[in-house]
Amino acid sequence: MASSSQASRAVPNLAFRRLRGQRSPGEFAAAVRKAAREIGEQVSCDARYIGRVEAGEIRCPNYAYERVFLHMFSGLALGDLGFTPRAQVRGGSRCRPEQALDTRAFGFAATTCTDTDSDEESDVLRRAFMTSGTATAAAASLGLSSMAVPSQGRRRVGEPEVKAVEEAVRRIRLLDDRHGADGLYRRAAQPLRAAYALLDAGIAARRSTTDRLHSGAGELAISVGWLAHDSGRFDDARSHYAEALATARVAGDAALEAHAFCNTSFLARDTGRPREAVRSAQAGLRAAGHLASPRLLALLALREAGGWAGLGDRAGCEQALARAHTYFDRGAGAADPEWMSFFGEPELESLQAQCWATLGDWPRAIRHARRAATLQDRRFTRNLALYHAELATDLAHGGAPDESASAAEEALDLLDGVQSARIQALLSSTARTLRGHRGARGVGAFLRRYEEVRV
Repeated sequence: MASSSQASRAVPNLAFRRLRGQRSPGEFAAAVRKAAREIGEQVSCDARYIGRVEAGEIRCPNYAYERVFLHMFSGLALGDLGFTPRAQVRGGSRCRPEQALDTRAFGFAATTCTDTDSDEESDVLRRAFMTSGTATAAAASLGLSSMAVPSQGRRRVGEPEVKAVEEAVRRIRLLDDRHGADGLYRRAAQPLRAAYALLDAGIAARRSTTDRLHSGAGELAISVGWLAHDSGRFDDARSHYAEALATARVAGDAALEAHAFCNTSFLARDTGRPREAVRSAQAGLRAAGHLASPRLLALLALREAGGWAGLGDRAGCEQALARAHTYFDRGAGAADPEWMSFFGEPELESLQAQCWATLGDWPRAIRHARRAATLQDRRFTRNLALYHAELATDLAHGGAPDESASAAEEALDLLDGVQSARIQALLSSTARTLRGHRGARGVGAFLRRYEEVRV
């Protein structure tokens, strides 16, 4: 939403209003969504968004909307649509030299900035990844184009190949943080195949290189498995997690094993196998026992708590949550795995909320879900949308339909460019629950907006 200072400077976009013509804002929003589908984009455009554009609150659209608008009005530039140049809106680049990231290894020669006020880098990465039309281009977008392994013969694996695998994992995580899993999963499978082809066909000069390649390939399998998991492809996710676990066992990599069990537990909980969720989390705790990472132990204890909640065992759940807090309170450490960067206080609160929601304790679920949504850094769009969607669901079940509708609207505001089956399922559940409360403040408006966006 625009801030009050932005609103006070807003100049109505009359050019855009003229382009809408005789169509209502809702009809025009439907046309925008239709145009987006024609070019493979997904935008949550509704009458409210069109109103904000015409009021001048949105001075320059994000890249997804830019592509849609330029597709709708072929031959016109953003300026012709009444928008301000992006560089002028952002106030220019404010990155320092040490913040620059050389992206040539990812198939495009450009240097971008990690300015916290800009999503330029993530969008460049997203476009390279999302528009790749072939398997080769998909691999190139993640820096793995050089890793094509011939069907015959063997090749030596060295530092460049191992670094490419490790960097691919980081890039997938970055894209997932920003955009969710639905649009990423298919294209991420090719780099995974390339990484495992290296394991099968490559030889390394050093044992340490082989170990890093095993670890990188396993982490890549988990990352791709998570994309499948979050986009509702549960059988694929299970297969990828099992592949990572096998890789960990072959390499004797306890950290990778703990990670694979952590995700396997999460998947088991999501697919109605709570006892497996408990056992997988406990196996992960055993694997992580000597890794000197209290935060990893905390997350695994939370996975175990989720399993106990699914079994309806409140005492088991509370005991696991208590252990999770004990571990978490020891703080972050140097031994914490890189993939755990997402696990801070907001995620701790969210996972507790999920436990209490499963047990039907809505007041506790609401309290923790509200804290998760409040504490989350707004740069991590996918998780912020998820936490608001979880809060909306808990409030709906907890007898606060007006607050639920408000939280659900917040989630919808964040969904442009984010594609997550998990979030969509939560909003669908909230909408079903709220249909019986249309008289509550804000509920009718949310339901109308939700149905518009769904079309």
